Amino acid sequence: MSELSPLRRPNALIHPHLDRAAERRRDGDWLAARLADPDSRLWPVWRGTRTLIDGPAEAPAAVSMAPVGSPSGGAWRKRASEIVFLGLLDGRAQFAVAFGDEPGDGRALADAFTAEIVPGRFADLREMGSLLPADEAAMAAYARAIIWWHRRHRFCGICGTPTAPEEGGHLRRCTNPDCAQPTFPRTDPAVIVLVHDGDRILLGRQRGWPAAMHSVLAGFVEPGESLESCVVREVFEESGVRVDDIRYHSSQPWPFPQSLMVGFFARATNRDLAMDEGELEALGWFDRATVAAAPAEMRTDIPFSLPRRLSVARRLIDDWLAGNVPLD
Repeated sequence: MSELSPLRRPNALIHPHLDRAAERRRDGDWLAARLADPDSRLWPVWRGTRTLIDGPAEAPAAVSMAPVGSPSGGAWRKRASEIVFLGLLDGRAQFAVAFGDEPGDGRALADAFTAEIVPGRFADLREMGSLLPADEAAMAAYARAIIWWHRRHRFCGICGTPTAPEEGGHLRRCTNPDCAQPTFPRTDPAVIVLVHDGDRILLGRQRGWPAAMHSVLAGFVEPGESLESCVVREVFEESGVRVDDIRYHSSQPWPFPQSLMVGFFARATNRDLAMDEGELEALGWFDRATVAAAPAEMRTDIPFSLPRRLSVARRLIDDWLAGNVPLD
């Protein structure tokens, strides 16, 4: 199993060298100094979903902005609705910054922002992430996830009073002193499972996915449920297939919007299919030759394509093709 170790080959959207520096989150003076430091890096997120990029379409780069204390910085501060400390990279502070909350047409506002504040364009990280340098994609994903959370927790879920950020943006607290309820960033665990019978794998497609894309099965963990129980339940509900020999593979943060995908292999104990038509529009067994013949990158102009290389779903499939599946 050593070849499967995520420490040897991390999944996409994971930065192996980021120091989250949690001990610094309560130090307001230190955070203010980092925001004024021209060596710090800011990761813009537009309306909680889109990442600032620049460069050619085939090889873009994530774009950072000048901090407030630098010669070209400062103009962005009036437009920012949230600033979150992400951590340190090589001693340089990294911040996520939320933009686009003012009313109006989002596209026009985004175009004006990139014309006035910083060059580039805002794009969907799902589409562009596999083209970005791995470290930039990981930071952009982290920024997207935590800004998404902030945008959806501006009011207390208990009393409805506005909340305010604390600890560098890693906590929001109700501003009603009689409540003062803290809320922490949320991550939704989901299992993602490559079901195999040794020589074939089970792939399906959901309505709304890019045309032709087929992937492994997945679903959210329910309250009171273990990861392994979720694997068994989700696979059976969606396909009618029972599984055993469940083996953990690796995990991946998936900020679309705020999931942690926990990857598994599982062996099928039956092969007849009973597709859940409420979840899927297609489901089938695929042999190695068919899967291996799929193009390296996801395409929508052919009958069969695999998920984007950005995803742990694709990592599971590629490892199965390479024979990295425990069969003992």
